[in-house]
Amino acid sequence: MKPVIEASINELFSSTATLLPTKMVITDMGCSSGPNALALVSAVVEAIHSPFLRVQRPRPEAFVFLNDHPDNNFNMVIKSLVTLRQSNEPAVVTGVAPGSFYERLFTSGSLHFACSTNSLHWLSKGLIDKAKFNSFYVPIHGPSNEEMKEIIQEEGSFSISEILPVDSELSTPSRFANQMRAVFEPVIVEHFGEVMDEFVRIAEQHWSLEGIFQDELGRLVMLSISLIKA
Repeated sequence: MKPVIEASINELFSSTATLLPTKMVITDMGCSSGPNALALVSAVVEAIHSPFLRVQRPRPEAFVFLNDHPDNNFNMVIKSLVTLRQSNEPAVVTGVAPGSFYERLFTSGSLHFACSTNSLHWLSKGLIDKAKFNSFYVPIHGPSNEEMKEIIQEEGSFSISEILPVDSELSTPSRFANQMRAVFEPVIVEHFGEVMDEFVRIAEQHWSLEGIFQDELGRLVMLSISLIKA
């Protein structure tokens, strides 16, 4: 994701008129509540500030919003945001925007950069109540590259700058299990209770068996998509 973010920020700066921005508003739509909560926005802040630091110019101020459903553990999210703000003072201020990103969350024209990440498949095997397991259902559709293009083009709000597959060679069973945690922790905890540590342990153990992780990656394609507001 980091190369796509850097390329998108560079394109944003190059498309700006003679003056570079002094303030930027960025958001992660559908953030995680665990250790990866800051992964995307930290990469965005770094990509925004790096060109200015190289030429010893004042960094633009960044207002960072993390968004997710209201039942997310925002206590953890807010603690993460405090860490981000303190490590970048005074150039970064932070906030949360609870709610579905299918609804309006921000004022018109207020965002400079929005990012969101998800995966197309997940696997859970754990010591959980059988009735809860049988009643757990998360409908997920993994669209193809062409389907994604059609959806974006038909909706009409954005044009596609770039679509790249995420390099699966960088994935490990541990990293993959924690990605699943980042995406699905609020849903799983709401249904099964505090089982995420066991979820990650068993998922990592399962994918560490010979051949299973390679087979899993062979059936998955994760895409990084860079969009420009139409």
